[in-house]
Amino acid sequence: MFDNLSERLSKTLKNISGRGRLTEDNIKETLREVRMALLEADVALPVIREFVAKVKEQAVGTDVSKSLTPGQVFVKIVQKELESAMGDVNETLDLKAAPPAVILMAGLQGAGKTTSVAKLAKFLTEREKKKVLVVSVDVYRPAAIKQLETLANEINVGFFPSDIKQKPIDIATAAIDHAKKNFFDVLIVDTAGRLHVDEGMMAEIQQLHSAINPVETLFTVDAMTGQDAANTAKAFNDALPLTGIILTKTDGDARGGAALSIRHITGKPIKFMGVGEKIEALEPFHPDRIASRILGMGDVLSLVEEIEQKIDKKQAEKLAKKVKSGKGFSLEDFRDQLVQMKSMGGMMGIMDKLPGMGNMSDKIKDQMGDKITVQMEAIINSMTPGERERPDIIKGSRKRRIAAGSGTQIQDVNKLLKQFTQMQKMMKKMSGKGGMKKMMRGMQGMMPPGGMGGGGGMFGR
Repeated sequence: MFDNLSERLSKTLKNISGRGRLTEDNIKETLREVRMALLEADVALPVIREFVAKVKEQAVGTDVSKSLTPGQVFVKIVQKELESAMGDVNETLDLKAAPPAVILMAGLQGAGKTTSVAKLAKFLTEREKKKVLVVSVDVYRPAAIKQLETLANEINVGFFPSDIKQKPIDIATAAIDHAKKNFFDVLIVDTAGRLHVDEGMMAEIQQLHSAINPVETLFTVDAMTGQDAANTAKAFNDALPLTGIILTKTDGDARGGAALSIRHITGKPIKFMGVGEKIEALEPFHPDRIASRILGMGDVLSLVEEIEQKIDKKQAEKLAKKVKSGKGFSLEDFRDQLVQMKSMGGMMGIMDKLPGMGNMSDKIKDQMGDKITVQMEAIINSMTPGERERPDIIKGSRKRRIAAGSGTQIQDVNKLLKQFTQMQKMMKKMSGKGGMKKMMRGMQGMMPPGGMGGGGGMFGR
């Protein structure tokens, strides 16, 4: 998300010249560019007007200290206003009610609502250690009930069965009763989605809301619909007392207009964002971290949290001991690293959160995309256990067999073996004295050509 906006703003904010203080003259052109960047990102016009006015008000007359450039001072102001537009801080769910805390999920059909119910259930189970029950009151689509049941089984949370012959209110009240008797902490109610906002839908969800009195009413909206997402959220907010928004499909939205418009238009915070199709791809929405990402400064805090959550610590310790004891680093270990990286959104998911990586060229992005990781994993899977342990035995006929088995070319196999050899050398350096410094130098050499270090690279040609 925000790729286009980030690229445009990064170029624009570097162009402020002059010394001493920010004036109307030296920021005039930059403000025009910021306005254009926000328009291109499909941010709602009232939001743009207010944003630009606030940035101008903060900037004009601001003294520039000797240690900073005017551009740096202006970036700080823009960052602060971006945070403010999105809500300043992450607003968490309020689950302090007597169990079960009921969460009502609303949204249009196709916005990813049912998947978001499962993602949220998984998040609350794993991160908040809650016992969660889910129920569908979508009596118009039997497939929606079945979908939620399948997802609930997949993530191992409670599922309360329902039927299209029942009334939504009856289903929800029976689910609350079941949750009380079976000591569930949270009940998430998935409601019916429609193709557009209509009176019948609103009346039904209003009645349901009154009957079950949820502690949280979350609206699920597709980020790819841009400022329309904010307008749809407003229509729901006028009918229901929303407590927050879940912004879905942010991984497919390069513009970011929805994220910057929703808070202003609805007055309600974005609490979570869906960052991929996988069931674990849900992140709390932190305006300060998102603002940092928009300005190409990365999001190291989210990356650290993700590593804490998703890296298998026992496996990492075992590998560290193995490398330290001099037993080396095998292709089996390399594959394990790729699998763990995939669980964190792949190489690009990691790179997007690192400072200065937002403006990578398309060529480098292609060399680091998920396809590369999947291809590398397929090549290693096509090897025998002996070949994974001793890659030096992989010669002509073996290479042909591995390429055929993984649906790749012999040059792809050669490339992987070359990358693995570099990784092995890096691991050896790491196990010796001053290991970390040596490893960082080694990693620089493994970056692809194009401004992030030299060499033919880990994902090089």
